[in-house]
Amino acid sequence: MFSTFESLRKALEKRKQNSSFRSLVIENKLIDFCSTDYLGFAKSDELKKSILEEIKNNFSFSGNLSGSSGSRLMRGNYLYTENLENKIANHHKAEASLIFNSGYDANVGFFSCVPQRGDIILHDELIHVSSREGMRLSFALKFSFRHNDVNHLEEKLKKFKGKNIFVSVESVYSMDGDFSPLEAISGLCEKYQAHLVVDEAHATGLYGPNGAGRIVELGLEKKTFAVIHTFGKALGCHGGAIAGSRLLREFLINFSHSFIYSTAIPPINILALNCAYDLLTKSNDKIYKINYLINLFKDKIKMINGIEIIPGFSPIQCLIIPGNERVKNAANKIRESGYDVRAVLSPTVPGGRERLRVCLHSFNSPEELEGLVLSIKKNVLS
Repeated sequence: MFSTFESLRKALEKRKQNSSFRSLVIENKLIDFCSTDYLGFAKSDELKKSILEEIKNNFSFSGNLSGSSGSRLMRGNYLYTENLENKIANHHKAEASLIFNSGYDANVGFFSCVPQRGDIILHDELIHVSSREGMRLSFALKFSFRHNDVNHLEEKLKKFKGKNIFVSVESVYSMDGDFSPLEAISGLCEKYQAHLVVDEAHATGLYGPNGAGRIVELGLEKKTFAVIHTFGKALGCHGGAIAGSRLLREFLINFSHSFIYSTAIPPINILALNCAYDLLTKSNDKIYKINYLINLFKDKIKMINGIEIIPGFSPIQCLIIPGNERVKNAANKIRESGYDVRAVLSPTVPGGRERLRVCLHSFNSPEELEGLVLSIKKNVLS
């Protein structure tokens, strides 16, 4: 018993020594430039009112509200949930969708069961850890290709030509905030008869008609095998879904362990998600506001000499500040000036590529953004 505790203590001590020790931060009243509540849905009074009205008027959950009372295959399935899944599928121009307890669970659930023994998974080297965890549980062989490098991907596709191949990418990368070259990658998948799997976590709600995502925006829905949508970001709710064919939905219901053996999302979350999708169809002004702030931020930052910003036009804007201690100190000073930004440390990102991760929202004002940029200039270059 002692040796186990000692090994845990040493691992934590090592984290402290290299300044990568993590700790929880209590919610604060600082100006939010770190959350992924891009459209402000999580704090939306309009969404809250809609949810309360839906609770009052809906009686299809057998009286349950806070708990689903079981897994979807046991007691936790409702007509309301299946209707919502049809609504989600229609919104994202897919045949069907299946709700999971989180985007993390959806990625784990997909990759752990769909690719079979003897299949090949080719994934961008910056793919999210949830996809990696699912791949670890798969019997398929896994290989990475250089970030957004379509030539390197094609080399891999040529190497495994004739195999059943899955290509895994994110439409917007969570740690860099840049876009995947989806049209080029989709073209390669079509050429080599590979299955494209796209994680839209940071694109759902922000791109395409009514926030349907980049796959719909680019007209690639019929060329994509599966799309993962996450609801805890722009939609301000909880959960995730996999959109694809009806056959894929049935397969996941039968073989995806993170779906089969999890208690279903509570009815209150399903009600909230339904209302969020309704609100999304009326939120083009919020999406326009974010795009305006993205361009404004980039224009302001590029006027500051000595700061490296990762190129990208998403609400995730990342400033490279090498070294865990240095980037943590910069984030702390900026928070002391009233702006909530967070440092992303190695090993989450490669050593030497530590960064400030700035997330922009429809509820941020140009004045707040101006103040943030001034704080960055003062505290990063000092």
